[in-house]
Amino acid sequence: MPIPRPGKPVRGSRSGRPIMAALDLLGRRWMLRILWELRVGSLTFRVLQARCDAMSPSVLNQRLAELRDAGIAELDPDGGYRLTSEGRTLLAALAPLDDWAARWARRR
Repeated sequence: MPIPRPGKPVRGSRSGRPIMAALDLLGRRWMLRILWELRVGSLTFRVLQARCDAMSPSVLNQRLAELRDAGIAELDPDGGYRLTSEGRTLLAALAPLDDWAARWARRR
């Protein structure tokens, strides 16, 4: 599956709107979980895989490649994966969703 790009048709939309490309990228299986785990800082492939409930290495490799291609994650000099400044901005943008989820959980 091609990596979603703003200005290009993506799953569920031919408009090329940036939000649709972002939703396509973030909606891929395991993507948000990987982002969530990388919030703590740099993690090696094995540690990241373990933190993501031992997802298959091929899926993790694919998702990390997509995140790297999108400029959201990068390899650090020690061989771990970490968020780029763009990735940290994305995580900050998702913070209100985390707040909403916490309020939602208290109401349940």
